[in-house]
Amino acid sequence: MRTDIQQVPFLDLTAQNGPLRDEIDAAIARVVDHNAFILGPALASFEASFARFCDARSCVGVDSGTSGLQLMMRAAGIGPGDEVITVPNTFVATVEAIVGVGAVPVLADVDPVSWLMDPSTVEAKISERTRAILPVHLYGFPCDLDTLRGLASEHGLLLLEDAAQAHGARWKGSRIGSGSTAAAFSFYPGKNLGAFGDGGAVVTDDSDLARGVEALRHHGQVEKNIHSLVGVTGRLDSLQAAVLEVKLAHLDDWNDGRRRVAERYRERLAGTRYSMPQPLEGAEPVYHLFVVNHPEVKRVQAMLGEFNIGHGAHYPLAIHQQPAFEHLGQPGEFPVAERICNQIVSLPMYAELGAEMIDHVCEVLLELER
Repeated sequence: MRTDIQQVPFLDLTAQNGPLRDEIDAAIARVVDHNAFILGPALASFEASFARFCDARSCVGVDSGTSGLQLMMRAAGIGPGDEVITVPNTFVATVEAIVGVGAVPVLADVDPVSWLMDPSTVEAKISERTRAILPVHLYGFPCDLDTLRGLASEHGLLLLEDAAQAHGARWKGSRIGSGSTAAAFSFYPGKNLGAFGDGGAVVTDDSDLARGVEALRHHGQVEKNIHSLVGVTGRLDSLQAAVLEVKLAHLDDWNDGRRRVAERYRERLAGTRYSMPQPLEGAEPVYHLFVVNHPEVKRVQAMLGEFNIGHGAHYPLAIHQQPAFEHLGQPGEFPVAERICNQIVSLPMYAELGAEMIDHVCEVLLELER
């Protein structure tokens, strides 16, 4: 095992942002010079660029991924009494947004191979109150949108996507964000496309839904001083949009880098007790995170900590195991999701992570297999 590598960070934003510093500074300066901080030309430009990137007609910038999910559902007409089907192994924001519009989250267990929404478990959860299916492209792995689209069409439901971790991912050649009613993205700084603070967007081909999100994010104004809806302050500010526009030009290259990192991890950990989600056929993941399961998860975490290797747990409790959402399921009701969450470890992942550091992480991990 190498002794010359003293630390491996979980994420190194300096490695990403440093080379772009001059370009980002110039973009921020243009916003400052024009004093157009809210709903200005920088936002309009980024929205057009991100819509093109996602092969979608419209992009509406909002102040966070959570707001994106919530405003997307409100604009789609989801409200009190409606049911929205999603998964137990996701960040809490997915269900927070459902509850935030007054709807009821309904959980469906996930596929043991992909760790993503399992269409067969979704169908069993559809009721007369179901309004939408909300798959999560977890860790940047695309869900089976073809089957989910078929289910939604068959039952007259909306297909909405939690794409907070899937910037640039593709399903059968099409970008995530172009194959459903609408998709919500997060631009939290650590995301594949990250701002210098919070931010998010809703992407859609539905012009009415896009106009609804535009109004809701800006106090419900359909035109200036005409408040036809009860809205919020939920805009993506121009400074963040300017940063995102600079970084968007590099996103495909960064995602390629993440795939290279993931492939090296997969090769080094093959044939061990470390299991990991497998991409579905037709999916092109972007590896927002690289996660593994291990039956001795506490020992894995301790070993990584001992060698100063940054790591995380995304997410160690299934939604129905969280105190705020215990009413959504009983212990053991979603065995696949619960096993994934209980054994989860997130390894260092960023496009600039070098082969020597990846190999060092793997050597540490493999100590438990010897």
